[in-house]
Amino acid sequence: MQNSWHPKPADRIFRPRRIKRFHLRRVLGVAAVFSAGYGNVGSSIYYALGIVALVALGATPLALGIAGVLFIFTALTYAEGTAALPEAGGSASFARHGFNDLAGFTAGWALMLSYIVTIAISAFTIPPYLGFFWEPFKDSPTIGTIASMGIVTFLMIINVIGIKETSFINVSAAVLDIATQVSLVVIGFILLFNPVVLVHRIFDNWPTAENLILGIALASIAYTGIETMSQMAEETKQPEKKVPRALIMMIVTVLVIFAGISLVSLSAMPPQELASEWSRDPVAGIAASLPLELLRTILKPLIAILAGTILLIATNAGLIGVSRLAFSLGSHHLFPPALSKVHPKFKTPYISIILFSIIALLILIPGFFAANVFANMGALYAVGSLLAFMFAHASIISLRIRKPELQRPFKLRLNIKIKGHELPITAILGFVILMIIWIIILISQPYSRWVGLAWMASGLIVYYIYRRKAKMPLTHTPKDQENKFNK
Repeated sequence: MQNSWHPKPADRIFRPRRIKRFHLRRVLGVAAVFSAGYGNVGSSIYYALGIVALVALGATPLALGIAGVLFIFTALTYAEGTAALPEAGGSASFARHGFNDLAGFTAGWALMLSYIVTIAISAFTIPPYLGFFWEPFKDSPTIGTIASMGIVTFLMIINVIGIKETSFINVSAAVLDIATQVSLVVIGFILLFNPVVLVHRIFDNWPTAENLILGIALASIAYTGIETMSQMAEETKQPEKKVPRALIMMIVTVLVIFAGISLVSLSAMPPQELASEWSRDPVAGIAASLPLELLRTILKPLIAILAGTILLIATNAGLIGVSRLAFSLGSHHLFPPALSKVHPKFKTPYISIILFSIIALLILIPGFFAANVFANMGALYAVGSLLAFMFAHASIISLRIRKPELQRPFKLRLNIKIKGHELPITAILGFVILMIIWIIILISQPYSRWVGLAWMASGLIVYYIYRRKAKMPLTHTPKDQENKFNK
């Protein structure tokens, strides 16, 4: 029997409203993704070169080269993972799919540490370079730290307004940085490069085996930052194609520029001078060593502007990365959902942007009075990044075993077959070597060891309390709760 009821003119019909889940806008192309990642990776040469020279001495180019090979392994792992899983989260997303929710949170919490420190250390490094124009920026800890805090606050506001606006800043600054660095390398090879002098400075200052290993460990800091590109997958047009393309572009660009600058630096000055007088601004040291007065006059202010610009990109890239990571973790019940809330007008995760900007500002406070705050932030930065990279490699290997049917628009080659599974050699080597480097840093750097481990422990406690309060298992999200959230 058919239902004969029809609404009458006076009847009110109730139609339940569907709960909408906001999504980030897909507005970015290859240039925007590349520039954001390069801003994070490329900026590290402005301080990593001096830090590595401090322990590796004449073997500094070798340490950077070995770390560069690991960078290739890691970038390729991210290319496969992001193409197969084009969502915000990076290594946290890979670990959640490759293992479980607990692994996803652990990777994400480690990555969050590196992003927050990236924001702080990049902003903290800008004023000393700009001290070329106004000495108090470099000489006064108070003025320098206040300026750093102002930079973080400014970028916080810009990021709340929207990702499209910040991508314009990234692209413009990256183009200027690459052009200037390439010019410096070319000029340096023409005017400074001397094979005989270079060979003597390398072998006459060869470090001990222990210092060489530590130098390689510290050199890995120079290549951290590729997570930012993976984090932007949900805001990239055709991410399965464009993110791997941007990663490969960055591999080539970074390796060429870093190799050139490291060789030119040892041609310009002995490693002891590089590790002392120019440890915080090694690129400025190269410009100051040029034999022509005209070039020095031009390049000194240009390097100051260049360093400030690219470090501004790095600060911005860290803020983009940590906010999008919080969005991803909250969306998948790995973090309080409030942190993934998107602004109704700007469509950005504004709560996480504001929260983690405030934490970065708190990290900058010791800059008013602590002399070693810069070195401590650098070591702490590496602890979080390397742990996240280890999770990324392990997750790609696990996905090959657990989900061989997963579509992989970009798939790593050079595989070995174990029990019928194709496992990428680069991911295996990357995981093992990075684990060794991570352990070396923990052993040799007490500040990063205790602060890093305390950060991880506190995060796991927060995760445990949140999941228990939400009545969810620690390792997975029940289907009914996942479906309820995604309606």
